Amino acid sequence: MANEPEAWELYKSWKKIDNSSTSIPRFYHKVPFEEGSMRQKLREEARAVFIERKNKELLDNEDLKELWMLLEQNLSKPLTSDDHMINYADFKKVSNESDEKFKPYFSARIFSKLLQNDKHGRISIRHFFNYVMRKVWLHQTRIGLSFYDLAGQGYLREIELENYILELIPTLPQLDGLETSFHSFYVCTAVRKFFFFLDPFRTNKIKIRDILACSFLDDLLELRDETLPKDVQEANWFSALSALRVYGQYLNLDTDHNGMLSKEELSRYGTGTLTSAFIERVFQECLTYDREMDYKTYLDFVLAMENRKEPQALQYFFRLLDIEQKGYLSVFDLNYFFRAIQDQMKAHGQEPVLFEDVKDEIFDMIKPSDPSKVTLFDLIVCGQGDTVVSILIDLNGFWTYENREVLVADNNDEAEVIGCITISLNNYLFDLSASPYIIIQ
Repeated sequence: MANEPEAWELYKSWKKIDNSSTSIPRFYHKVPFEEGSMRQKLREEARAVFIERKNKELLDNEDLKELWMLLEQNLSKPLTSDDHMINYADFKKVSNESDEKFKPYFSARIFSKLLQNDKHGRISIRHFFNYVMRKVWLHQTRIGLSFYDLAGQGYLREIELENYILELIPTLPQLDGLETSFHSFYVCTAVRKFFFFLDPFRTNKIKIRDILACSFLDDLLELRDETLPKDVQEANWFSALSALRVYGQYLNLDTDHNGMLSKEELSRYGTGTLTSAFIERVFQECLTYDREMDYKTYLDFVLAMENRKEPQALQYFFRLLDIEQKGYLSVFDLNYFFRAIQDQMKAHGQEPVLFEDVKDEIFDMIKPSDPSKVTLFDLIVCGQGDTVVSILIDLNGFWTYENREVLVADNNDEAEVIGCITISLNNYLFDLSASPYIIIQ
């Protein structure tokens, strides 16, 4: 207690010396965007120098050949023909003999990551080499994307990603057949997938690390393979076949050929059984021009429709189903959309299903934390969100759900028939093969 006045005097003297204690120091400096400003040019030059330095640190093809040769020369016993292995002592020996560039890859942490069930405590040099190549590819891609990051903030805006993909097209043999006039539509198609899944809150920018973490770049660079099978191309959103399919559908829907889609034109999408209530909500919530939808907005719509199980697609649909933007779906919301399904059933001469029955089934499927409302989180975690969405927006989707047991039985019967045919055919072939006079090619 006797020291309290002395401590107070010390505190007051410190306050006089250090005035910064009364204000928060500045820790954020706005990025200069002014065209032609000296600060902006200096920033761009510094960023270019940094990226170039990082680029020089990467392993090139000659480095990788040297690495493989060193690994082959330092295999650990016992040697096998199945796979070439190396233990930790030889692993560090290779590290000591190699160039400084290789050092970051020869850590105990990386070795332990690749360690499997080898009783001699070794790792496969093939697995290690593939790991190094993958890391080099990631660094190369990170640097390549950074060249388009004009702000130098670690993210790409839409125009920047468009420029990246546009300049990537000539390096992808699977896109050689695309007309130059279609390139802008292709780029738009490709970029929308990145933004739909990686920018669900529509900030109009994507972190480069998120681009690297997802599989989309792998799918895009898969188009370097000139022998890519047709079925793989069709399943790849970034392929020429897929892009032409989506754009062709858009042109087919555009019956008045004005380059935009009206409500009536969009209602013909798919099987033509989307409800008028749902289509109305699409045009209320999504970006339109004079009440018509452009190609970019249509791409978001297609990505949601074709990926209904994905959280980003469910978020898209939830925004449309949440009429009053309450943050949850009430019984009123469900009834509003299902009435349109009932109207379609009447128009097709069918007896409408009671809403009360459907409502109970929906809540049983979702099992929301609050029994009176459905949140986006409930819709995602229940694992049945895509089914619920289909029931509410599409007569064909509702019909498929209602007749699911019949459809399953039909599929089982079909599989049973195919199985019987296969068994009979196998027996027939077995009998034929027993004959010394018949040769089966």
